[in-house]
Amino acid sequence: MSHDPYPPPHRTPPPYAASPPCPSPQPHPQPHRQPHLTYPWQPAPAPPPPGPAPRRQPQHAPLGHHSDLRVLRTAYRWQRRVATLTALGYFLVFLVLSACAPSVMAARVADGLPAGLLLALAQLPVTLLAIALYEHTARRHVDPLARRIRHQAEVDARREARR
Repeated sequence: MSHDPYPPPHRTPPPYAASPPCPSPQPHPQPHRQPHLTYPWQPAPAPPPPGPAPRRQPQHAPLGHHSDLRVLRTAYRWQRRVATLTALGYFLVFLVLSACAPSVMAARVADGLPAGLLLALAQLPVTLLAIALYEHTARRHVDPLARRIRHQAEVDARREARR
């Protein structure tokens, strides 16, 4: 049995309708529209924008490679610890001797010069020694690492500029 999409002209309107029925608009199939649209007058959704072009992966580790920075942080941390413990360690020994061994601090080292005063005056050279130790460890351990990372950053920047 076939279905006739056009109603016959002799069809009578239903009894409840006061006016003749309006012909219902039939959506015309359009090939560019997607079938899931709710209303026929909705515009077809725009195709998704193309994604970014695939980038070529670098053949080397990028700037800020974690292991390089971790090594630099570790070297700098050791540098700070050594210098700080040198200066504060001496001061702590001086305080402990002052509090726990007053007889040692009051003992005379030379004519009228107590050991406590001599240890207090030695604090300035120990602080200068801590500064010198800080400079030495910076030159020997931290600066070469920082120089290497800085050089690698320059190489990476030049390589990125060529792209």
